Amino acid sequence: MKTIKPKQEAIQKETSEKEKTNESSNGLFPIVGIGASAGGLEALEQFLSNVPEDSGLGFVVIQHLDPTQKGMLPELLQRKTKMKVLQAVEGIPVEPDKVYVIPPNKSMSITKGNLHLFEPKETRGMRLPIDFFLKSLAEDRKDHGVGIILSGMGSDGSAGISSLKEQNGRVLVQTPETAQFDSMPRSAIEAITVDIVAPANELPVKLIELLKHKPVKKSNYQPEIEDKNSLDRIITLLRSYTGNDFSQYKKNTLYRRIERRMAVHKIDKITSYVHFLQENPKEGDILFKELMIGVTNFFRDVIVWDYLKTQVIPAIINNIKSEPVLRAWVPACSTGEEAYSLAILFKEVLTKINRTDVSIQIFATDLDNDAIERARKGVFLANIISDVSPARLKRFFVKTGEGYRINTEIREMVVFAQHNLTMHPPFTKIDFISCRNLLIYMDGELQKKIIGLFYYSINPEGILVLGSSESLGSQSNLFSSLENKLKIYQKTALKQSPESFEFPTSFSKTNHIDNEEKTPVQSLPNIQALADQLLLKYFSPVGVLVNEEGDIIYTSGRTGKYLEPSVGKANLNIFAMLREGLRQKFPVAFRKVVKKKETIVLQNIKVGTNGDTQTLDISIRPIEHPEQLNGNVMVIFKEVTAVPNVDQPTNSGSKSRQAELEEELRQLHSEMQNTVEEMQTSQEELKSTNEELQSTNEELQSTNEELTSSKEEMQSLNEELQTVNAELLTKVEDYSRVNNDMKNLLNSTDIATLFLDKKLNIRRFTNQATKIFKLIKSDIGRPFTDQVTDLIYPELENDALEVLKTLVFIEKQIPAKDGRWFTIRIMPYRTNDDRIDGLVITFINISDLKQLEVDLEENGQINRMWLDSTSDIFISLSDNGEIKEFNPKAELFFGKKRDEVLGKNFVKMFVAEPERSKTQKEIIKLAKQGKPGTFKMPVLIAGNKKAIVTCTFQILISNLKTPKAILMMLNKE
Repeated sequence: MKTIKPKQEAIQKETSEKEKTNESSNGLFPIVGIGASAGGLEALEQFLSNVPEDSGLGFVVIQHLDPTQKGMLPELLQRKTKMKVLQAVEGIPVEPDKVYVIPPNKSMSITKGNLHLFEPKETRGMRLPIDFFLKSLAEDRKDHGVGIILSGMGSDGSAGISSLKEQNGRVLVQTPETAQFDSMPRSAIEAITVDIVAPANELPVKLIELLKHKPVKKSNYQPEIEDKNSLDRIITLLRSYTGNDFSQYKKNTLYRRIERRMAVHKIDKITSYVHFLQENPKEGDILFKELMIGVTNFFRDVIVWDYLKTQVIPAIINNIKSEPVLRAWVPACSTGEEAYSLAILFKEVLTKINRTDVSIQIFATDLDNDAIERARKGVFLANIISDVSPARLKRFFVKTGEGYRINTEIREMVVFAQHNLTMHPPFTKIDFISCRNLLIYMDGELQKKIIGLFYYSINPEGILVLGSSESLGSQSNLFSSLENKLKIYQKTALKQSPESFEFPTSFSKTNHIDNEEKTPVQSLPNIQALADQLLLKYFSPVGVLVNEEGDIIYTSGRTGKYLEPSVGKANLNIFAMLREGLRQKFPVAFRKVVKKKETIVLQNIKVGTNGDTQTLDISIRPIEHPEQLNGNVMVIFKEVTAVPNVDQPTNSGSKSRQAELEEELRQLHSEMQNTVEEMQTSQEELKSTNEELQSTNEELQSTNEELTSSKEEMQSLNEELQTVNAELLTKVEDYSRVNNDMKNLLNSTDIATLFLDKKLNIRRFTNQATKIFKLIKSDIGRPFTDQVTDLIYPELENDALEVLKTLVFIEKQIPAKDGRWFTIRIMPYRTNDDRIDGLVITFINISDLKQLEVDLEENGQINRMWLDSTSDIFISLSDNGEIKEFNPKAELFFGKKRDEVLGKNFVKMFVAEPERSKTQKEIIKLAKQGKPGTFKMPVLIAGNKKAIVTCTFQILISNLKTPKAILMMLNKE
C-alpha cells in the first residue's frame, strides 16, 4: 500500500493538471453573474474594489436600470476597479478580468460565452433581468457559473441562483444586515442553501478561495479507501442526524456536495470534515439540505406539460368511470411548484371537457420537512411570473404582499406530507405519478427498487412521468413508452408477477438537544391539602368547566350519567356530549348565561341514562374569579330524588301523568317556536350580513388587486429611481469635485474672469474680478453692465454684443482709472455639444508690462540721442550678423541710410567678396569667445571705395549664456 499510494497521488495530480489545461484551452473559465437593484451601486463598488485585476474570472453585472435614462454605471464602476469595465453589446464575448454591464432597457443572456441582448417582453414593473441572465448562465456554464446577489428590493435572482445550484454552480449572497435593501438577499437565502453569505467587500476573497476547490467531475472517479471509509462515516452521521439513508445515492453526487461544504469551511481532507461534522451537528442539517438539491419551478419543461394537457390527462379522465376520483402522486415535490402545476393542469382539463363529477387528489411528498412546510403555505415570490402565464396567475393565484398565493380551489386538491421513498410504504391506487429528476441522484440498485415501488403503486394503465435524463433501465418491461423523448410511460399488464417488493423501516433521528433530567422537587405533605382532597373526593358535586363555546376544559366527578362521547370523530364539546333530555333546555340556558353573565338553574330535568331516567337540577354559573378562569362557565349536576304519591288511585295517577306530559309538550312547543323565530331572525341577519360582507369583500379584493399591482409597479420604479439616484449622487460628487478644482484653477491663474449668459447677466466670476468690478455673490444673475468698474472702456457692452453676434473674439488693451492696464479678451462660451451659451471675458493685468514698455521707450530714446550725438561710427549686429542699429556717422561713412541697411547682413553689404568668408569667420570666432576685442577689417565705404577700419566690439550675452548681439565701433586708419 505504501508503494501504490504515491503512484495514485501522482496520477491524480497529473489528471487534475490535464483537466486544468483542457479547461483553459477550451475557455471554460468561471463567469460571475452579479445581480443588484436598489442600493446596489455601493455594494457593487465594494465588491469590485476588492477583486484582484488578475483573478481569471469574467464578471457580468445585471442591475435594474431606468429604461429612459442613459446608463452611467460603466464609468462609475471603472473608478473602483483596475479591470476594464464595458457596457455589453450584442454578441460580445466575455473575457477574463473584464466587467460587462447590462445596458438600460434590455434583457441579456449568455450563449457559448457570448452575451446577447433582447428587447424586454414584460412590462416595465414586471421585468426580472437577473433571473433571466442567471438561468442562461446556468445552462451555458454549468458548474463554471457563479451567481452573486447583492442589495436590492423584491426577489429577482432567487430563481436564477436555483438554476445555478442545480447545475452545481456556486452561489454567494451579501449579508442582509449589510445591504442597504435586504429583500433580494433574504429571498435568495430562503430560496436555496447558498454557499457563502458575507458582506460585499469580503465576497471576492471568499469566492476565489471557494473556486480553488475543484469538484469531482468524472463519474468513474475511484476514491481512496480512506475516503470511502470517511464517506461511509458521513452517511452514518447523516442517518443518525436526519433519519435518512444516503448509502444508495450516487457517490459522485455525494462527493461533489461534500466538497462544496469542505470548500466553504476551508477543509482540505474529507477525514477532517468527518470530525467537523461530528462536532457540529448543525452542519449535518446543512449538508442534508445540500443533498436535497431542492430546485424546481412552475411548469418546468413546457413541452412535457403541453403534451400531458393535450394527450395524456384527457385520456386518464375519460377512462374514469366507476370511481370518479383521480389520485396522483408527486414524489420529491420540493416546495410544491410541480404539484401545484399538475393540479392547475388537471383543473384546466376538467373545465375544458366539462367533467364536474371527477374529483382530484394529489399527494405531494418530500424528504425535506422545511420544503413541505413552505409548500403547504402555497405562497411564492413574485418571480414566478416568468414561468406562469398572466391568465393562470389571474385565475389560480391571489396577489399578496409577499408575492402570489395559490388559491383555495387548487390548494385543496393537494395533500403535502414528509415521506421517504426508500423507508416509508408507498401510496397505492395511484393513476398518475410525476417523479422527475430524482432517480439521477441514485445508484442503479436504488433506481430499480423505486421503479418497482411505482409499479406497485400505479393502477392498471396508470401513467409514470420521469425526468429528461432518466430512464427505466432494466425494468422497461414494467411500463410501455407513450412518448419516449418526453419520458412518459404507461403501466403494462405482466403475465408473470414481478418480484416482491421490500419496504424497509425508517431510521430514528438523533435528538441534538441535551436535556438535563431534572428530579422533581417533592414537597412535604400538607394536612389541609390532604383533607381538601378527601372532601372533594367524597362530597363534591359533579361539575364540568367549559369555555364560552362549550369546549370542556376540566371535569370533576363522574359525568357519565349526564354526558356521553359523540359518534364519529372525537369531540369534547359539551353540546355534542349531552344525553337525551338535556339537548333542548340546556343550550338555551347556556347562551343566556354567556350573554347576561348571570346564574341559571334548571330544575327537575329528566335525563335518559342506560334505558332509565333520572331527575336533575343543573346549575350553570359564569366565572369571574379567580382571574385565570374569568370568562369560563361552571356546570354543576345534582341528582334529585322523586317521591311517588301512593295515596292517589291509579286512575288519578294516569291523569296526572297525562297532564304532566301535556305541560311538557306545551313547553317543548313554546321552546321550539322561540327557537324557530330566533333561527329565522338570525338567518335573515346572517343573510344580510353575508351579502354586505360579500360585497365588501369583492370591493376589497378589487382594491387589493389594484393596490398590489400599483405597489409592484411603484416598487419597480422605486428600484430604478434608487439606481438612478445613486448614479446621479456619484455624478454630483464628481461635478462638485471638478467645480472645486476649476475654481481653484481659475483663482490660481490670477486672471480676472467673468462668465456671462446670452443676456449678459453674470453667471460666475473669479475672486480677481472683484478688484476690477464692485462684485458680491448676490450680483450673480444681474447684468454686468450695471456694475461699477475702474476700467476706461465705454465700448465694453458693444464689444460683448458684437462677439455674441459674430462669434469672433475681441482682444484689447484697456487702462484703468488707477493707472493699471489690462488685456481684455472677449470670447464665446461654448458647451460640450458645441452650443453658444454666453461669453467669457478675461482681464489680464499687464501693468508691469506697460511700465516695462515705457521704460524701454525712454531707454530707447536716450540711446538714440547718444548714438546721434557721438562722433564714432557705431553699428549693432544680431548674433547672426544682421544690422540692428546704424548711427548717423555710419550713414556718412558708408553712404547708406539707416532704413536701407536695418535687418540686412553687414558682411554681405560692406565687405568685398574676396574677404567676406574670412571676415565672417572672424566675427563668429570673436562672438563665441564672448569677450570684447579689436581687429582690422576691410570694408566698402561711400563711393564704393575700399578702406581698412579698426573694429572695436562688445558682445551682449543672453540669460542662456549665449551671444545675443554684437556692438561695433569703427575707426578709419
